[in-house]
Amino acid sequence: MNNALEDYTLDRMAKNLDDSIANIQRLLGVKPMTFAYPCGLKFVGRGREVRSYVPLVAERFLVGRGYLDEAANDPAFCDLAQAMGTSFDDMDFAAMQKIVSKAAEDGRWIIFVGHEIGKKGYQTTDTAALEALCKYAENPANGIWLDTVENIGRYVQQHRGKSGG
Repeated sequence: MNNALEDYTLDRMAKNLDDSIANIQRLLGVKPMTFAYPCGLKFVGRGREVRSYVPLVAERFLVGRGYLDEAANDPAFCDLAQAMGTSFDDMDFAAMQKIVSKAAEDGRWIIFVGHEIGKKGYQTTDTAALEALCKYAENPANGIWLDTVENIGRYVQQHRGKSGG
């Protein structure tokens, strides 16, 4: 089966999203509120037929998370349908802490994105670095709010007084 997004249409993507939501609800009894763009790709089609499916995500989810984006999210201005995700694969704790500290200093929201968690390696978030980051974030003296994408997205939405789209 060909699953490359370049071979999808908006109608096919809408059906795929709806079917996936229905399956998650049926199997797990919960409605998914967040979406992770596969490889950060927010389009379907090729060439002149390329179309953004961000509006489809905005209709169905509170937050859609990208990947390999360059900045932290500014809660006052970010588009919840395409919130920026920052890779933390292959990082040590010092690199993670630097990003988190800068985001906190600027009043921004970081969504760390990774492929695997385990022993440090290619496209793997080091377990020890992640544990150190969690410990750092849990310390109230560091001024970090650590939570799910859904909870922070809901907070952002409520405090802007607007929908996520």
